[in-house]
Amino acid sequence: MTAVLSIDFAAAERVAEPGFMHRPVAVEVRDVRRTFDGNTVLDNLNLTIRSGEFVALLGASGSGKTTLLRILAGLDAPDGGEARVPEARTVVFQEPRLVQSKKVWKNVVIGLSGRQASRDRAKAALAEVGLDHRIDAWPATLSGGEAQRAALARALVREPRLLLLDEPFAALDALTRLRMQRLIAELCQVHGPATLLVTHDVEEAILLADRILVLKEGGIGFDARVGLPHPRRAGGEAFDALRDTLLAELGVPQADRN
Repeated sequence: MTAVLSIDFAAAERVAEPGFMHRPVAVEVRDVRRTFDGNTVLDNLNLTIRSGEFVALLGASGSGKTTLLRILAGLDAPDGGEARVPEARTVVFQEPRLVQSKKVWKNVVIGLSGRQASRDRAKAALAEVGLDHRIDAWPATLSGGEAQRAALARALVREPRLLLLDEPFAALDALTRLRMQRLIAELCQVHGPATLLVTHDVEEAILLADRILVLKEGGIGFDARVGLPHPRRAGGEAFDALRDTLLAELGVPQADRN
């Protein structure tokens, strides 16, 4: 069977027990295959993500990370298998993808209707990302970091049960990237969506994720929980040990792990 099924998980209650194994399933992928021009990118891939869980997905270029994200977003269809995802889901891409002819607040509520598309709702979402002072700005006047914060506000205003992040910080300078990482961590704690972050940055994955996956040969080749308390900072014995493990899983030689 080939399917991407949107399921309303809104009624599922988050339980009080620590650890994610007690929480409702938000994403369930079973035996998903995807082939392009005879090249198998995803091969009977299986994955479960639970409510409120922040998962980072690493892998070499061309390993299928973005392909999997696009299937979960409903932007692509698998050639086989099944992906069960919440109806309420949003994506933040590497590019902000703002509509240049609309002011920032209208970009935030674009696609919403009625009361959901109100200026007040947009302002509240922009305030969460520290951008309410640019509510009437045009996208062309925003810095790269501001534009990406507007894109994040647009994603969160929809109150998603699943937040998909496709390398959203890759085009930002180092300082802005660190600020955006902290912002994402804080907002995911507040809103509690299941989150899948596609990234090439091993340290970013460790700083943000509850769980880190490495995609290899079309499937999940490595799956580990991050046992470090939040908020996290780069460095330290446990951080460095996990970093080395992940780089080894990605095939990075010891000599290049500086």
